[in-house]
Amino acid sequence: MQFMPQPDRSDRKIRHRLTTRIWHWVNALCLLVLIMSGLTIFNAHPRLYWGEYGANDDYAWAAVGSSQTIGYVRFGETRFDTTGYIGNWEDRNGNIQTWAFPDWATIPSSYSLADGRRWHLFFAWIFSFGLAFFMIRSLWNRHIQRDLHLRRKDWHPSAIWADIRNHARLRFHAGQREGSYNILQRLSYIGVIFVVLPLMIFTGLAMSPAMDANWPWLTDIFGGRQSARSIHFIGMALLILFFLVHMITLLLAGPWRLTRSMITGRDSKEAMND
Repeated sequence: MQFMPQPDRSDRKIRHRLTTRIWHWVNALCLLVLIMSGLTIFNAHPRLYWGEYGANDDYAWAAVGSSQTIGYVRFGETRFDTTGYIGNWEDRNGNIQTWAFPDWATIPSSYSLADGRRWHLFFAWIFSFGLAFFMIRSLWNRHIQRDLHLRRKDWHPSAIWADIRNHARLRFHAGQREGSYNILQRLSYIGVIFVVLPLMIFTGLAMSPAMDANWPWLTDIFGGRQSARSIHFIGMALLILFFLVHMITLLLAGPWRLTRSMITGRDSKEAMND
């Protein structure tokens, strides 16, 4: 009787710990729902202001506008035509709609401010507790110190420029030890995990009337509720940009292998050296 050889687990290396993998996929779901439900909330008043107050007659530094024939996005005094995509678009029944963002980009797909807020707040709590747990656990198992720590030489402009050139040549792990993050990865992850994501949570809290009544200092930190709303929206745009760059590099570096490693946590040495 011939037995099939058992796979040698020594040739497989732990690339992502269980905590990181769970947080990654829960976070992906939460951010998708938060962005789409956030766009529903934004549709109620698609204008952004600085300061404490903002209304139709006040100057908005950014706005999505529309009429029966055109749609546009305005930043300051610069205006971009977005007819057919944002501001003025055609729904699945062939009717022209003048909401800021189309139904395929929002949760729920039909406009409902109340439902949009319910979706947003429910997943915001999951996201917030998940981020807090991830940070505590990553400090405990030394994931942050081991994988995200930036040494003094990493901050040198020549090291950052060399990593940029390696990315341009699609050499994402040139000069890095197996399974480690390169400099641009660590900088982006540190910026997202420790700056953008906490900022999204605290600006979200600052927009809450209940929090404003109990913790008015939180709103004051951001210069007013409308400023907090603007920062919240800018943070959302940065997260979308991070996602797009993340997906592009994933496709270029090997989507099946890297996705598998984020599910199983392991990657073969041979695959990592491709």
